[in-house]
Amino acid sequence: MVERYVISIDQGTTSTRCILFDHQGRLVSVAQREHQAYFTQPGWVEHDATEIWDNLQRIVPRALDNAGIGPDQVAAIGIANQRETTVLWDRGTGVPIGNAITWQDTRTDALVDELRRTRGDDFFLDRCGLPPTTYFSAPRIRWLFDHVDGLHGRAERGEVLFGTVESWLIWNLTGGPNGGLHITDATNASRTMLMNIRTLAWDDELLSYFGVPRAMLPDIRPSAECYGVARALLPDVRICAAFGDQQAALFGQTCFATGEAKCTYGTGSFLLMNTGTNLVRSRHGLLTTVGYKIGDEPTVYALEGPIAVTGSLVQWFRDRLGLIHSAPEIETLARTVEDNGGCYIVPAFSGLFAPHWRSDARGVIVGLTSYITKGHLARAVLEATGWQTREVIDAMNADSPEPLKALKVDGGMTANNLLMQFVADVLDVPVVRPMVSETVSLGAAYAAGLTVGYWPDLEGLRHNWHRAGQWMPTMDPGRREAEYENWRRAVERSFGWIRS
Repeated sequence: MVERYVISIDQGTTSTRCILFDHQGRLVSVAQREHQAYFTQPGWVEHDATEIWDNLQRIVPRALDNAGIGPDQVAAIGIANQRETTVLWDRGTGVPIGNAITWQDTRTDALVDELRRTRGDDFFLDRCGLPPTTYFSAPRIRWLFDHVDGLHGRAERGEVLFGTVESWLIWNLTGGPNGGLHITDATNASRTMLMNIRTLAWDDELLSYFGVPRAMLPDIRPSAECYGVARALLPDVRICAAFGDQQAALFGQTCFATGEAKCTYGTGSFLLMNTGTNLVRSRHGLLTTVGYKIGDEPTVYALEGPIAVTGSLVQWFRDRLGLIHSAPEIETLARTVEDNGGCYIVPAFSGLFAPHWRSDARGVIVGLTSYITKGHLARAVLEATGWQTREVIDAMNADSPEPLKALKVDGGMTANNLLMQFVADVLDVPVVRPMVSETVSLGAAYAAGLTVGYWPDLEGLRHNWHRAGQWMPTMDPGRREAEYENWRRAVERSFGWIRS
């Protein structure tokens, strides 16, 4: 019998990866290619959508070659993607309308301030579960209409299409200008500020408010469903899943029960808690989002706390300050001291995300004395990630009926044992890392394979999850709370730096 595999396309903020998984959820082959980010003005962050598609065309054949298989041995395709990044393209030619505007971009800050003044947060929270921030897609579409002549009229006539990156890739995979499918899934649609969080349909009031024509929008489909077959790269292979990357990680970590949570530690960090079919509106600064929707089954929701700067703070410490030569060195440097020496770093480089949502905040270093060494600074860098995680978990515990019992973690920063121990200490719960660290890719593969029967059910996926590492809390409770109070005082000092 010929072995078959599920292929996952993980289109992220810095690169695109193609990974093959087998029945045990093991990584069989991987190919990856980075793409360029364009910082054309302060606060502007863009990607070239054509470059991303070109990169995918290079890495899919390489992943197959590395495994020694052909497209006929691929059972299904699953796609995960950087979420709120906004792509507009010409329906007839397939040429993007300028660069994609990424989720990190803050050019819409004045527009978002206007949204808050004219409508307030509740108008949006009631409909889409999201507060007005520069993080989401709809303000970017509005900004493009306001700055590109004739674009709105073309969109009204259906000549211009909108999508997050998975829409762009599926459209190209299924034919592009020659009949490509224009679809998105509910997890990505839930990050646009245009989808009604209860009905999973485009919301007329939100479309009207932002002036977004329905003709440019993709059809909203479940996260796991056979959408169609590929015509490019993997001819006749079914495309059966699409996920926002953080929801894919929730699925890949098999957080299928209410109250289970994961945090992905990367450039930023993203903490999601499964709230089941109960749509929980946060009262403590979190986002209500779609966790996943499998076919016709009820929608599973999640609470999310995105943290803007975690791994990128280590990069700043390395590249801007030059105090280390590689990211792993920060753990060695931090271990040269016993504690942070009273120093705290709040990395509000372009404001703070959850639970504060303060675009006026900027980074601060507090508690500096002549005693502080680069070792103390290194420890403060790592501890900033731990304290930001604690803030989000406190908000989740306040919003949900059951407190967090354990946190599943993944992402590059989980290789740092000092950091993971600190996270366990400040949360006072076990922190657990799985054998397969590529949980974003694995989640998209799981959903696609589930759809075609490659895996039988959710319980079968749970059997594939195996623990690779665990950290138990050891910090004295008095010290934990005293240092947390210092952290909160430091955060307050970051507020109000940017004045409108």
